Amino acid sequence: MSLTALVDYDSGNLHSALKAFERMATETGAGRVVVTSAPEVVALADRIVLPGDGAFPACRAALDAVPGLTEAITEAVMRRGRPFLGICVGMQMLATTGREYRETAGLGWIAGEVGRIAAPGLKVPHMGWNDLVIDRAHPVTAGIATGDHAYFVHSYAMRVDDPADLVAHADYGGPVTAVVARGTVVGTQFHPEKSQRTGLRLIANFLRWRP
Repeated sequence: MSLTALVDYDSGNLHSALKAFERMATETGAGRVVVTSAPEVVALADRIVLPGDGAFPACRAALDAVPGLTEAITEAVMRRGRPFLGICVGMQMLATTGREYRETAGLGWIAGEVGRIAAPGLKVPHMGWNDLVIDRAHPVTAGIATGDHAYFVHSYAMRVDDPADLVAHADYGGPVTAVVARGTVVGTQFHPEKSQRTGLRLIANFLRWRP
């Protein structure tokens, strides 16, 4: 039976994420969904989801503080090609560098950096519903169109070095990265588990995805 691992490192809203992934796993026949901090479970998972709430440096430190966890994720995704979904700060940590409070190294799986949102005249954090703009087709956004809504809560955003890695953005005083992808790696700045129809479709797409 297929296994999806939601990584628990005390830095994500796992309750609502688990419910959304379990619901869509049942609907798509995608097997079991587990919340785990065990590197040995992550290593065996068919898909890996890394949520993240809070500041980039704190999330990166919390992930690295679990012995063997970062290494297990990297081995599964980068060397064995397991599909991976990063959510919010879990997406931001895909970047080369984060610049929240201090410069912090990311995982470096998608070249770019994370900086504060520049939105003159608008409130930061960027909080609430916003329209997506689809920049290129990708299996995880199948059935999701420009104008569909997603739920964002963040003050910092990823800027990719290679435009080919950008799948979707939102407009908040300028373009704000919403979805990135490279190889078997995908990230969403918005919270799919809180984004109702759009988010559930993206989760279902991810669970069906066979890169």
